[in-house]
Amino acid sequence: MDMSDKTPDEKISFQKIAIVYNEDVQKSFSTAKTVQDVLKTNNLPSETTPSTKKIDADFVITAGGDGTLLKAARLYPETPIFGINLGRLGFLAQSKPDEIENAVKKLISGEYTIEKRMMLETKAPKTTALNDIVIKGDSFSRTSRLDLSINGKRVCDYLADGLIISTPTGSTAYTLSAGGPVIYPAMDAVVIVPICPHTLTARPLVIPADEKIEISGCGSCSGMKLSADGQNTIDIKENQTIIIEKSPKTAKLVVLKRENNGFYSLLRQKLQWGVAPRA
Repeated sequence: MDMSDKTPDEKISFQKIAIVYNEDVQKSFSTAKTVQDVLKTNNLPSETTPSTKKIDADFVITAGGDGTLLKAARLYPETPIFGINLGRLGFLAQSKPDEIENAVKKLISGEYTIEKRMMLETKAPKTTALNDIVIKGDSFSRTSRLDLSINGKRVCDYLADGLIISTPTGSTAYTLSAGGPVIYPAMDAVVIVPICPHTLTARPLVIPADEKIEISGCGSCSGMKLSADGQNTIDIKENQTIIIEKSPKTAKLVVLKRENNGFYSLLRQKLQWGVAPRA
């Protein structure tokens, strides 16, 4: 395995298992029930719950795509999470529905690692994100001028469609599509990427994770919109400064021990990294 901040000595507690399903994903609920049946066969009680409702849990299994896992990471920080992938990519939720029985056996026998992934947070409004926080102007029909400061010192203002503030985990998601770099998950860093900037000198910026990022609208920007992991959209008032920092809480992703399951292997398999196009 060659992925992120592993905690090999930490073990999953199977006392309270939550199976999280996404009501918007086809077959999510039926897959959650299949997981529950397999757990019951192995004398492990569990409870199913929609991704919008948090219940008391020591271990979380998600049935959906990466979006379902991202929701669970925000609801259950510091709780080990394992994903069954029903989506298209499955970069975070890696196991398939036909692998459920084998996955449960591996989990019970301890054939896994738990990876700690850094998260981001804002205090006003209060929100957290495992992948990224995206800030755009209040009007989606035109570009916005957004002012960036780090540790109280002004860096620049961007004339762009918005800004992406990403964790290393999120560097393979929206950030990558916007031209940002891929960051190894274990790195303690944050990536700032402008979306469709109107200046050629506006390039992605990689900074230490403990820096304090401040973003405010300037010029004719009458307000902003903020989204966490592309799911929660919040309206930001005019003249309000958004402060983004590393969260003291982490997401704990459970990864099974198996061949070709490391970060670089996933880049090749999931993103076709460096694969020449076929005729």
